[in-house]
Amino acid sequence: MDFLDECEMNMMKAIDNLEARLITVRAGRANASMLNGIMVEYYGAPTPINQVANITVPEARQLFIKPFDRSIIKDIERAINEANIGITPTNNGEMVILTVPQLTEETRRNYVKQVDEMGEQAKIALRNARQDANNDIKKNEELTEDDKKRYQEDVQEIINKYNKIVDEKIKEKTTELMSV
Repeated sequence: MDFLDECEMNMMKAIDNLEARLITVRAGRANASMLNGIMVEYYGAPTPINQVANITVPEARQLFIKPFDRSIIKDIERAINEANIGITPTNNGEMVILTVPQLTEETRRNYVKQVDEMGEQAKIALRNARQDANNDIKKNEELTEDDKKRYQEDVQEIINKYNKIVDEKIKEKTTELMSV
C-alpha cells in the first residue's frame, strides 16, 4: 500500500505545481496573485510585495497596491517594472495603480499554447511518478505476481484520475483565457 501512497503524493505535487504555474498566466483580469513572486527592497531585504502593501482589486482590470509605508512607493513601482509582467505601474502618491491591458487575440492564443505546454509537463511528471511506482512494485520480492499486477492496476487508476484533473484545469484556464 506504501507504493500507492507515495505515487499519489508525487502526483498531488505535480498538480500543485501545475496550479502554481497556471496562476502566473494572466487572463486579462486583475488578480492579486499576479504579483506573487515580486520582491520589493524593504529595509535592505527583499520582501514579497504582499507583505509590504495591501493589494485590492477595485475593478476587473485594475489593482491597487497601497503600501503600509508610503516611502516605498517608488521601490514597489521599480520592482513591478523589473518583474516584466507586462503591466506599467502608475502612482498617485498614496498607492501604485496597475491597469491590466486587454489581451489581443494573438496574445490569448500564445497564452493558451503556454498553458497546454504546462499541462503536458504536468502529465510527464505524472507518468514519471507512475513509472517510479511500477519500478518499486516490480523490485519488491515480497509480493506475488498477482499482487504486483493488482498494484500496477491501482497505480494506473490513480494516474487516470490525475490526468483527468490536469485536463480539467487546462480546459478551465483555456476557457478563461479565450473569454473576452
